[in-house]
Amino acid sequence: MSLSEFIKTALIALRRNVLRSVLTTLGIIIGVGSVIVMSAIGNGASKQIEAQIASLGTNQLTIFPGSMNVGGRQGGAGSAPPLTEKDMRAIREGVQGITAVAGNMNGSATIVIGNANWVTQVSGSTVEIQDVRDWPVKRGRYFDAIEASTGRKLAVIGSTVARELFGDADPIGTTIRMNNIPFEIIGVLTSKGQAGGRDQDDTVIVPLATARSRLMGRIRVPDEVGQILVKVDDHYDVDEVQADLQRVLRIRRRIGANATDNFAIRNFAEFLATRSATQRTLSLLLASAAAISLIVGGIGIMNIMLVSVTERTREIGLRMAIGARGADILGQFLTEAVLLCLAGGLIGLTLGLGIALGVSSFFDWPVYVSPAIILLAILASAAVGVLFGYVPARRASQLNPIEALRYE
Repeated sequence: MSLSEFIKTALIALRRNVLRSVLTTLGIIIGVGSVIVMSAIGNGASKQIEAQIASLGTNQLTIFPGSMNVGGRQGGAGSAPPLTEKDMRAIREGVQGITAVAGNMNGSATIVIGNANWVTQVSGSTVEIQDVRDWPVKRGRYFDAIEASTGRKLAVIGSTVARELFGDADPIGTTIRMNNIPFEIIGVLTSKGQAGGRDQDDTVIVPLATARSRLMGRIRVPDEVGQILVKVDDHYDVDEVQADLQRVLRIRRRIGANATDNFAIRNFAEFLATRSATQRTLSLLLASAAAISLIVGGIGIMNIMLVSVTERTREIGLRMAIGARGADILGQFLTEAVLLCLAGGLIGLTLGLGIALGVSSFFDWPVYVSPAIILLAILASAAVGVLFGYVPARRASQLNPIEALRYE
């Protein structure tokens, strides 16, 4: 018999017991559907996190003041001497593979314009912040080096601040008040979205010198920068640059050979690698759950096919009596099992896609269905049909025609 004849015969047999065929495929439907839903939600969250990390910059290093041991007691993070503009100069002059270095000092302030007000994060930054963060302006401009060094009261606002305070109006040239100090808006940043649970666009960037003198309150040293952001050249290894940067800062801050660092360096590339490893572990768990579901569904199909062989013993005997070979009977029942599993896989795939899209629409959750997962689900369904359909099919092919015709 040809493949088309096998399929035609199998479809006729499956249509005789439509309800049983549907119930038989439930295990495969649930297994494939759950795989699609879990992978869609997991991959969607993974891609969202990767986009957020990319918006921060995987080739960016952030340096913070660390802790300091005083009188045998370890202080908390940030208790060590602050980072300064001298530290920034030492990094620029002593570390290769760096394209930009920016100082950054964070705080919060209430912005007031007319009767409207908005509480937001304020970042006092040097001019290089736009290069380190790869964060261009959508409208207007950044402050320049002269404006930054002279402490001009200028502000570049994020898109969230612009939307909340100005709506669709153009804020460029408008004067706002932060902590009762007037600032002129000269630029609106492009949107970066969420990162680490925080809206990156809910921010205002002002010159670092202005922030130190007007907004940040108590400053421990005149040229304090809060934290230092370093952008590494794409042609250099981030880990090597980080090691070189650590060496320069230890010399600059006079840290002894056996003493611990009084600063901390955050490497977003390491964070991305850790997140990827976690994602691989979760993917393995999802694959294991899917395999169990498919195995349970396969066992159910094998049981039903064995029952079908018993019910159709006389039919098998009659086919053999008119010339059907054992291979023909084997192919017929194996085709039925594969078609059942493929049908279950397609239904499960459709159901899973529908649920994933529903979750995305109703809960505003990012989803992504990989074409590879879809192909794998279909192939896995067919494989289950072959593996668990072979035993009943082989049993049918080995029946004795005479005994089969006598079967009651």
